[in-house]
Amino acid sequence: MKRTLKYYRIMWMKFDVSAGLTVFFVALPLCLGIALASGAPLMAGIASGIIGGVVVSFISGSQLAVSGPAAGLSTVVAASILSLGDYRVFLLAVIVAGLFQIVLGLLKLGTVSNYFPSSVIKGMLAAIGIILLSKQIPIAIGYDQPDFWTSGFLRLFSRSNIFNNLQNFNHHITLSAIIISVSAILVLLFLQNSTIKKLKILPAPLVVVVLGIGINYLFQIVAPAMALRQSQMVNIPGNILASFSFPDFNQVFTRSDFWQDGLIIGLLASLETLLCIEAVDKLDPHNRITPVNRELIAQGIGNVLCGAVGAIPITSVVVRGAANIDAGAKTRLSSFTHGVFLLLSVVAIPYILNAIPLSTLSVVLIITGFNLTKPKLYRHMWSLGLKQFLPFAITILVILSTDLLIGVSIGLLISIYFIVQNNFKAEYAISKKVIQGIETEYIKLNSNVTFLNKVNLRDTLENVPEYSVLTIDGSECNFIDYDILEIITDFRSKAHDRHIELNLIGITIVQTLEVH
Repeated sequence: MKRTLKYYRIMWMKFDVSAGLTVFFVALPLCLGIALASGAPLMAGIASGIIGGVVVSFISGSQLAVSGPAAGLSTVVAASILSLGDYRVFLLAVIVAGLFQIVLGLLKLGTVSNYFPSSVIKGMLAAIGIILLSKQIPIAIGYDQPDFWTSGFLRLFSRSNIFNNLQNFNHHITLSAIIISVSAILVLLFLQNSTIKKLKILPAPLVVVVLGIGINYLFQIVAPAMALRQSQMVNIPGNILASFSFPDFNQVFTRSDFWQDGLIIGLLASLETLLCIEAVDKLDPHNRITPVNRELIAQGIGNVLCGAVGAIPITSVVVRGAANIDAGAKTRLSSFTHGVFLLLSVVAIPYILNAIPLSTLSVVLIITGFNLTKPKLYRHMWSLGLKQFLPFAITILVILSTDLLIGVSIGLLISIYFIVQNNFKAEYAISKKVIQGIETEYIKLNSNVTFLNKVNLRDTLENVPEYSVLTIDGSECNFIDYDILEIITDFRSKAHDRHIELNLIGITIVQTLEVH
């Protein structure tokens, strides 16, 4: 126990406190914007972020995922608040959603996320990166009126939008915002230098935030006409605590409509969480696997608390998780720290936060978005062939045209089509065998092995005892899916850590690519 506490203390001091600060700067404008888009009080978004950080991070088994209000739920939440007609009744629906997620977790239904192929998950990450760039670049140049918090990227290019946006563009952008953004990008690039990065003097986002505040303050003194407008700054109202609402439990037995809304929110929140957890696990440099059923229970408890204190529903969020990993987080204490910073920010320093330019925060998100959709990711997926590239590309296009859940569903159907087309049917047998006088765990892959076998193969590999010999034989396989090869490749590093001697027969090690 003492060793564990010492490990977490060292990781927190060396990595997680600075990563938590980074995620805080990413999460703050998202919490406010998503609450605004959902038609909920601003404090409801902040409270969701606090619960996602302080509560869910400790119940969850994920070391790097970060929970909070999700843009993907904002449309459903806004519609539910309008249809129910009373925000306090809506909070009852949030509690129902949380209870539904707890039941899903107890029934062990979270493993559904393991059946989504690698190409679809990477397509989802790339699409989120594109959406981030499309929503944050306008903020970085001072444009203060676009719709930042929803998907539908391709709608920007519709006839009704593109001309209106171009006509108003010059009016809403400001030179001072561009100067602040360019300065922030240059400082971030400088701090990313390997020599500077090793010094770890100050967290990079803190440096650029202080820089942004300083530059705008200088404009206010030297050239007041160039100073940023209030709409281009973080805006936390001074009476934010007065906007708290609590559920109306008197309506539990007199109204039934909130039950249906609660189940819909719970189902969508669960699907989005499971997809995001799968994506964050792929970004984890240590290849740690999150127990998905425990994650559903954690999210459910978090949403029950959200409903009880007047907050909007939460999910695990890829943007926050990716920013957390990019900032060098090592344990769940980073997510906890970001929740503590959110709590302190609204209680102690709202006026200081209101001095932060939105363009500074947008730069942090632009860097995160670019890391999710780097050009080399597209080149890598193309090199794997059409059976990997098409689901990847179609997932991106459909998410940009519609939303995350529809895009991932279409991408999954495309992947299944290729499986049916080639009549894939994978199987493998597990036994003990003596090879050259040594007793070994022996896995023989027969026929064709596809991503549908990811769950069983991953569980089998996780259960291989330490200090053993493992042989995986694929010499008689007609086809081994890239996802299976990726799992076996990733297992090599785990095998070394667990003192397992791994022998592969007829299996090609693939080059895996980090997408951040």
